[in-house]
Amino acid sequence: MPQQLPSDSELEVVIVPRTHDLGDGFEVRRALPSRERRMVGPFVFLDQMGPHVFRSGQGLDVRPHPHIGLATVTYLLEGEILHRDSLGSVQAIRPGDVNWMHAGRGIVHSERTAQETRRHESSLAGLQAWVALPREKEETDPAFQHIGMAELPVEEGEGVSVRLIAGSLLGRRSPAPTSSDMFYADARLEPGARLHLPAEYPEQAIYIAQGTLDLGRDGSFGAGQLLVIKPGQELTLAAGGAGPARVMLLGGEPMDGPRYLTWNFVSSSSERIEQAKEDWREQRFAMVPEETEFIPLPEIPGKPVRYP
Repeated sequence: MPQQLPSDSELEVVIVPRTHDLGDGFEVRRALPSRERRMVGPFVFLDQMGPHVFRSGQGLDVRPHPHIGLATVTYLLEGEILHRDSLGSVQAIRPGDVNWMHAGRGIVHSERTAQETRRHESSLAGLQAWVALPREKEETDPAFQHIGMAELPVEEGEGVSVRLIAGSLLGRRSPAPTSSDMFYADARLEPGARLHLPAEYPEQAIYIAQGTLDLGRDGSFGAGQLLVIKPGQELTLAAGGAGPARVMLLGGEPMDGPRYLTWNFVSSSSERIEQAKEDWREQRFAMVPEETEFIPLPEIPGKPVRYP
């Protein structure tokens, strides 16, 4: 449920995601979409996975599944995931790296714990976001790009470090191949440190991944909460409590019209989503080399959900 805020708050809404157990105690928190807020800039989906420790022999197994009309952005805080897709890409991602997958007219991918990693106990924590594509980019060719941690710009200050994952912020630009004006950053604040977040974009939000965030008159907020900022508001962020805080900063320009979302499909056209569903049922998507599993299209009642 959203947290009640004073009328003069700099925040529009505070979202506390529900936690879903995907099995073996592996938990996921879905901050976007929610009933209170469907999108922030081009971000239509934001999941935090973990933190979780897999026993020897266990691991993540996200079987091959399709996407259209979006880019997936995978960013880890702990552990490792092996990405495979229908373009033939095979790429391990580790903390601080970015996997940017441009679905365009259609792509299929899997995300798993590698076999060698399953031989011992392993930890996993991270986030995956979906960024909706502008209308003119929705039917472009699919693509995949891995960006190593060393390639991402970092802005540092006294007790503060901000790694820019995608887009531009604080005078820095990421090499991630974005299709619209946006930003996505990983900020770490040591106890007592402060970070000024300017109102660079019409829609901005903060997801607290670890620790506690102090926003002064608005109070303190704990891990697992999404704070959506009112348009035009600047904020000063500080780590609350005795330990450091780690937050994801995200947002951008509003999308060029509403989007429809069903299962793993995003589009400006509900008819296009229905076509993608039929294409998956009939196995018209290119499949992932060396993957043999197929996930049937789930039964989804009603029409695609329109956002916002």
